[in-house]
Amino acid sequence: MRAAVMYGAGDVRVENRPDPKIVQPTDAVVRTLAACVCGSDLWPYQSMPATDAGRPMGHEFLGVVEETGADVTGLKPGDLVVAPFTYSDNTCDYCAKGLPISCRNGGRYGFDGVDGGQGGAVRVPYADGTLVKLPVSADSALLPSLLALSDVMTTGHHGAVTAVTAGVARGDVVLVVGDGAVGLCAVIAAKRLGAERIVLAGRHEARTNLGREFGATDVVAERGEEGIARIREVTGGVEKAIEAVGTRQALDTALGAVRDGGTISRLGVPQYEQGPIGPAEFMRNLTLTGGASPARAYIEQLLPDVLDGTIAPGRVFDQTFTLDQAPDAYRAMADRQVLKALIRP
Repeated sequence: MRAAVMYGAGDVRVENRPDPKIVQPTDAVVRTLAACVCGSDLWPYQSMPATDAGRPMGHEFLGVVEETGADVTGLKPGDLVVAPFTYSDNTCDYCAKGLPISCRNGGRYGFDGVDGGQGGAVRVPYADGTLVKLPVSADSALLPSLLALSDVMTTGHHGAVTAVTAGVARGDVVLVVGDGAVGLCAVIAAKRLGAERIVLAGRHEARTNLGREFGATDVVAERGEEGIARIREVTGGVEKAIEAVGTRQALDTALGAVRDGGTISRLGVPQYEQGPIGPAEFMRNLTLTGGASPARAYIEQLLPDVLDGTIAPGRVFDQTFTLDQAPDAYRAMADRQVLKALIRP
């Protein structure tokens, strides 16, 4: 099969790789119909040391089950399925608590002999616990929005539900820092949960315009201290903020804009090791939460709203590439020419 492999910063190649096969009786082989490039894929694209082995890329995909292991009981060949961005057994103590991202037997695509999602097919470990069957045909117009449940929409939802103990609630004023795909999906999630006012901090007009269509009531384009001042001017300070970038500047914006006693949910994979948690933050009684989304736990919650058209997160995919064009997709996203690239093998 053909698959995208990263060999170092800026070096993505599409090459022939062995077709995946059943290894464990709990495996399934899924033929990929749609995949995409994630914003988190751009971090290694910018900084990964060169390697001779290469790393299979992609962790967001949906497709058709081609083969199942002997112990797989909930799926059969021909089923259309979406895969959350990590695999999990859905039976361990962490999975039982709704935290499959921490599954004791789980893992990540593209590592430990497991295929990446940006390829012709994927061997999915713990298929019964990982894959979610979709009640639509393989040519459904909903496929992009269903694919978004693999990561960006469930991640945006995670930010909204962790913004406070009870999550974003009706009537809330919420700040979303970042106008990438995750930030825009966080806008969808906050709106879905009833937020009355949503401030989107972003400076790319095409993206913030889409954010307004998703439910953002205000857009703040300024950055740094100027951006913080503008957010506070517009809102008087927010109680709940979702940081969807992963840079220290984005965290500082959220910290500066939130009121004392407020909550910040971090969604962006941090590109820093140390953050401000000293006496000043201590005295403000702030709550810092969020983290990697337990996507598998959210897919079935969000699926009905995608199926009936209540939410349409697939709109974040603004350009489609063939698998052989994957290097172009990475370049386009890294150069901010594309919001989120859809890949059709």
